[in-house]
Amino acid sequence: MLALFGCNAAEPVMTAEQPDVAHARAAMVAEQIEARGVRDAAVLRAMRGVPRHEFVPSAQGPYAYEDHPLPIGYEQTISQPYIVAFMSELAAVRPGARVLEIGTGSGYQAAVLAEMGADVYSIEIVEPLAAAAGVTLERLGYGRIHLRTGDGHRGWPEAAPFDAILVTAAAATVPPALREQLAIGGRLVIPVGDWDQELEVHRRSEDGLTVERVLPVRFVPLVRGQ
Repeated sequence: MLALFGCNAAEPVMTAEQPDVAHARAAMVAEQIEARGVRDAAVLRAMRGVPRHEFVPSAQGPYAYEDHPLPIGYEQTISQPYIVAFMSELAAVRPGARVLEIGTGSGYQAAVLAEMGADVYSIEIVEPLAAAAGVTLERLGYGRIHLRTGDGHRGWPEAAPFDAILVTAAAATVPPALREQLAIGGRLVIPVGDWDQELEVHRRSEDGLTVERVLPVRFVPLVRGQ
């Protein structure tokens, strides 16, 4: 069964935070992201703005800005900050773009895309994670994000085509529905493989799809529905 969640606030809620948290986030961007070559100004601005510590369990809060993924429950993780930024840059997201995310998880990647000005559609198969992400996103004011509980292999056909699709779990093979839902000029960024995984970028043109294999990665598997 599919469940839809919505947030009503129009803009992110800006609240005061401790100076050490703001410093940790600024250092994360400078040392983990910019230093590794991410240059897209919108990506860097979003990574500086989204409070990653709000998207992890309280026990993981002290580690939120460190250079590695963190567990969020149900055998899922929030991705390493660099990977979130790198995938966002590969997707070439621009303000007003319609973007599909497969694997909402904590909601962090969706928030980053929303900060970049995208119209975000995000699917999560683990219902408690989807519900928790909806609560967090609503609390932080990311009201233009559309959330659905369901099988990401099927995409979101009634909202297609998408200017970009980001998959935050590894698929054994690229789901055909995601290719079909990509707009002309759009990009699909997806980790592919079982044990040996590679991050791929699929670009759609009038002539069809081209595939670029970018770098080895390690993601949790993309779960298929029953």
